[in-house]
Amino acid sequence: MGEELKLLGVWGSPYSRRVEIALKLKGVKYEYSEEDIFHNKSASLLKYNPVHKKVPVLVHNGKPIVESQVILEYIDETWKDNPILPRDPYERAMARFWAKFVDEKCAPALWKSLMGAGPEREKAHEEAHELLNTLEGELKGKKFFGGESVGFVDIMANFVGYWVGVLEEAVGVDVLTEDKFPVLCKWAEEFRNCPVIKENLPPRDRMVAYFRDQRETITTFYKNKA
Repeated sequence: MGEELKLLGVWGSPYSRRVEIALKLKGVKYEYSEEDIFHNKSASLLKYNPVHKKVPVLVHNGKPIVESQVILEYIDETWKDNPILPRDPYERAMARFWAKFVDEKCAPALWKSLMGAGPEREKAHEEAHELLNTLEGELKGKKFFGGESVGFVDIMANFVGYWVGVLEEAVGVDVLTEDKFPVLCKWAEEFRNCPVIKENLPPRDRMVAYFRDQRETITTFYKNKA
């Protein structure tokens, strides 16, 4: 197909990187446009995502698709090679369930546990441990959530696989430790070392420095869900 594919994203965003990883796994070519979502949202971003005004936005032949989970499913349905979702309907439903669990439960609790303060952080720390225990149980006996290769849930869990470690280093808090979560830690290492993933993760040193510098701005941004 003679196609025009453009991704509006942010270099350090796990949500943007999900989409990049999926496109790379599929071997799909695209144009990337870096956004400044904190200080200067582009006219394109406001045009293509007027509801949330957030990244990522995938623009396919002039038509925008938003929300990273929705975009991943769209990519999988549009480019059939190298599927990231299981083809079996039940397994696909389960993958969607775990993706939602990671996105709506684990990521917010981990974020508060690492970036929060006072009682909010302590409460989130306990919640994060409970949720990570659930993920640990789901992963037992498997290399990746989908089996032997990186799939939909692994991509959706990229925040757990990479960003949590970066944030731990930036703020000096331990949440995902090998003694408590050996299976998850092994998965995270396998995930980061998968060639396509490794090539598409933001540089760790730059990320750590960024979170240290911008901690207040980023925390306020996510609290306001801008």
